[in-house]
Amino acid sequence: MPQPSDMPAAQAAALREQLNRAAWQYYTLDAPQIPDAEYDRLFRALQALEAAHPELRTPDSPTQRVGGAVLEGFAPVPHRVPMLSIRTETDTSPAGATAFDARVRRELKLADNLPPVAYVAEPKFDGLAISLRYENGVLVQAATRGDGATGEDVTQNIRTISQIPLRLLGSAPPVLEVRGEVYMRRDDFEALNERQRARMAAGEKTAKPFANPRNAAAGAVRQLDPRIAAQRPLSFYAYGLGEITPPEAGGPAFETHWQVLEQLKAWGLPVSELARQARGAADLAAFHAEVAAQRDSLPFDIDGVVYKVDSLAQQRQLGFVTREPRWAVAHKYPAQEQMTTVLAIDVQVGRTGKLTPVAKLAPVFVGGVTVTNATLHNELEARRKDVRVGDTVIVRRAGDVIPEVVSVVPERRPAGAPEFTMPAQCPVCHSQAVREEGEADHRCTGGISCPAQRKQALWHFASRRAMNVEGLGDKLVEQLVDSGIVQTLPDLYKLTEQNLAALERMGQRSARNLLAALERSRQSTLERFLYALGIRHVGESTARDLARHFGALQSVMNASEDELLQVPDVGPIVAHSIRTFFAQPHNREVVQQLREAGITWPEGPAAAQTAQSGQAQTLAGQTFVLTGTLPTLSRDEAKALLEAAGAKVSGSVSKKTSYVVAGEEAGSKLEKAQALGVTVIDEAAMRALLAGG
Repeated sequence: MPQPSDMPAAQAAALREQLNRAAWQYYTLDAPQIPDAEYDRLFRALQALEAAHPELRTPDSPTQRVGGAVLEGFAPVPHRVPMLSIRTETDTSPAGATAFDARVRRELKLADNLPPVAYVAEPKFDGLAISLRYENGVLVQAATRGDGATGEDVTQNIRTISQIPLRLLGSAPPVLEVRGEVYMRRDDFEALNERQRARMAAGEKTAKPFANPRNAAAGAVRQLDPRIAAQRPLSFYAYGLGEITPPEAGGPAFETHWQVLEQLKAWGLPVSELARQARGAADLAAFHAEVAAQRDSLPFDIDGVVYKVDSLAQQRQLGFVTREPRWAVAHKYPAQEQMTTVLAIDVQVGRTGKLTPVAKLAPVFVGGVTVTNATLHNELEARRKDVRVGDTVIVRRAGDVIPEVVSVVPERRPAGAPEFTMPAQCPVCHSQAVREEGEADHRCTGGISCPAQRKQALWHFASRRAMNVEGLGDKLVEQLVDSGIVQTLPDLYKLTEQNLAALERMGQRSARNLLAALERSRQSTLERFLYALGIRHVGESTARDLARHFGALQSVMNASEDELLQVPDVGPIVAHSIRTFFAQPHNREVVQQLREAGITWPEGPAAAQTAQSGQAQTLAGQTFVLTGTLPTLSRDEAKALLEAAGAKVSGSVSKKTSYVVAGEEAGSKLEKAQALGVTVIDEAAMRALLAGG
């Protein structure tokens, strides 16, 4: 039993063990056993203990994942066991696997009638090779491959990767070097680049998107400031060993590479779930094809697969040639980056009005397909990369992602190539093209009248929370537009049973139901109509506020930006968007045609409307949050009742929330309300408030 003086040390050791195990369960197994709040509580307890007793702070403490001073440079790290490269098999067909197996059998002098060779097949990650050195189970050093003989000490940055345990689970040998790959997931890479583009749009000159996940991962690992590295979302997979205490000195005795992978998992290190045992060339070729089929949907980039002879005795027998092992090979997939020429730069208009510059390319085979177009994302990105017509560029295609231009080869640029400039008008409808403050994208202001946005505008207009045209879904919208029957919103109200019946899977009954729904939608409300127009930044709440404030459509259409700013929760960006929309003559024309089609609602001054409705604004200024299932009301019905009484209904709980209305199976919103001391009521109490109680 520990003495009183030992109690803090024992507590710290227990907390470290709990936190390290929880991190392994969360990041490696993807099976958390404790809630985040409990992890945070344990972490804070360890922080407090180490603050009171600095001598208890150890290298494997979870509190040491991010910290340390900015480095002046990276110290060299000699590799006791060299980090060798693997021979590449460039034949991307099944013959590549057959050729490797034949070489192995020839070197091992195996006759044709002997059993197939046992292998381990793994994905070849497109990341940065890393060696992790553990001493007595504690991470003491991390180094890059470097030239294979000497790498760079990147320990502080590697500590920021949550998947890498600072202390191994269970019993570990005195010395253990784990070899693996640091990489960046595709979703993490896209999120990182979105943040970089937002910083660019905000005017940060040093911010720029990364070319690909591998470059982003390598740049993060080689950051001199570990705090910056901690902001880059990195992941890790282990796939082998470097130096390890031999069996005669107390180290583990392995007979196969598969046993090594299983033990790495037992120590708490992440190993790819794609890795598997294989026998003979047929199994290797099947693995290569199977992973190729999954390649586009994998959460990370790979550029091939790796085959390794499973038996360690056979690996020793095969040995090495120059700096490459004879017992392993990387079987590649088609390249995902190639060089080609920019023939033109067109601007495409998306369904939501976003203008995207697209480079028209001389056809090039990339990532298994012939590419003729590559996105330039937006004007800022096109200017940052300085892509011009006639340039030789490097094009990348990763999975199902649209091909993009990675960079320009400046020395091949033709003389006089002009810079790219985004056109001032939409190339489809010739409406004004604008880029709002703080955004990177230009957008067409044509909205409901722009042919490129036609399908999206129709679907939104008919949606349940807008005009609520039941039966007019996205597939029917596709048919109506593609057949030329509907070109603008007012065309919906010119539909007949005859032209609807001509559509695929549209019988007489369905046609009549749709026409009846369109007829019902003619009787609407101002807020629904404003929302249905699809004005950028105008959601349901803003549409409702506009309707209440102005009371009449013409007042909204004629309002200046200053007048719009008087509406609750309408800021400069929203006001500018509304003003821009109604300043376009074609938008006003569509609105006029919709009114002529019979769409109507009660109008008048906002106060007069309230009086006519007989609904007193008893809950004006109050904010409600709904959670769980109410006994008699749906969420939408309860929201409508509250808003009719002047209340605001929010989707999240804060200190400004007046009431949380909780039903059965209420979740985290109820817990947060209780933590903040917000009043929680049920449906009956809500009805009493609505009645003025």
